[in-house]
Amino acid sequence: MGELVTVRVCDGISRGFAVDARARIAAVVSGADALVESLRVRVGSVGPTGVLAQVNAEVDGRRIRVQEVAVDLGEALDRLADGLRGRMTVVASGWAPRPWPRRARSRGPAAAPSSVEAPPAGVPEVRAQQVRAQQVRAQQVRASEARARRWADPQAARTELPCAAGPQDIVRRKQAHLVWCSPDAAARTMDAMDFDIHLFTDPATETDAVVYRVGPTGYRLARTAAAGPPTRPIAPLTLSPSGAPELTENQAVERLAAAELPYLFFAQPGSRRGRVLYRRFDGRLGLIAGAS
Repeated sequence: MGELVTVRVCDGISRGFAVDARARIAAVVSGADALVESLRVRVGSVGPTGVLAQVNAEVDGRRIRVQEVAVDLGEALDRLADGLRGRMTVVASGWAPRPWPRRARSRGPAAAPSSVEAPPAGVPEVRAQQVRAQQVRAQQVRASEARARRWADPQAARTELPCAAGPQDIVRRKQAHLVWCSPDAAARTMDAMDFDIHLFTDPATETDAVVYRVGPTGYRLARTAAAGPPTRPIAPLTLSPSGAPELTENQAVERLAAAELPYLFFAQPGSRRGRVLYRRFDGRLGLIAGAS
C-alpha cells in the first residue's frame, strides 16, 4: 500500500519524514473495509513554528480531505492519521451531521507556547522534553476549548491568532465551476472535504449559496439572494435571513479584517455571483469565485 501513497514535503522538512508519513498513512488504510485510492499527502510549514499536513483520498469513490495544523511534525502526523481514520469510518458508515461545537482550528500562524514551566532540577533530559511537550499540549487544549466556546456563538466567529502583518492582500484565487446541489449535499461535501465553508449553486433558487460551520447547530445556509428555508433538509440547517452583501474585493477584505472573521461570503457587484474570502492557515487571504 505504501507505494500507492504520494507524499510531498515542502522545503525545510526532511525527506526522511516523507518516508515516515507514507508508512503511517499506508498503515491507516491497509485494514480498511472500504476501497481507498488516490492517496496524496502534503506537508508544509505555517509561520515560524507551525506545521500544516493534508491528505486527499477517494473512499469508495467519494473524495475526502483531512487538514491539520500542529506545532511539530510528529503531532501533525498523529492528527492527520487520526483524522483520516475517522473520515474513512464516516464515509463507510454513511453521512450524519457532525456534532457542534467542534474542535476549533486556528487560522493564522501557529503560536508558540506563551509560557512553559521548567521541569524540576535533576530530571533526565528525555523526561524533561516529555514534561515540556505535555505542558505545551495542555495549553493547546485550553486554547482550543476557548475557541470552541467562541465559535458556538454565531456572532463570535473570530480567529484566535493574529492576522498577517501589513496590508491584507489576496495571495490565492480559485475559480471553480460550482456544483448545482441541495444544501444537504453541500453539507456532506463540506464535511467530507474538511471545509469550514462550501460554495455551491442552490437549484431551488438558482442562486449561489454557502453552507458553513457555525452555531447553534453547526450548519448554516446563506444565499446571494434572500429566500425561504429548504424543503425537509436532513442537516440541522439554520438560515441566514438576508442575501449576501454586494461588495468589491477591497471592501470584502476590509470587512473581514475589521471583524477578524475567518471567512466572508459576499456577492460580486453587477453579476451577484457568490464569492468566499477566507483566511488561510498562514494568516494570508484566499478567494473562491464561481467560474463564469
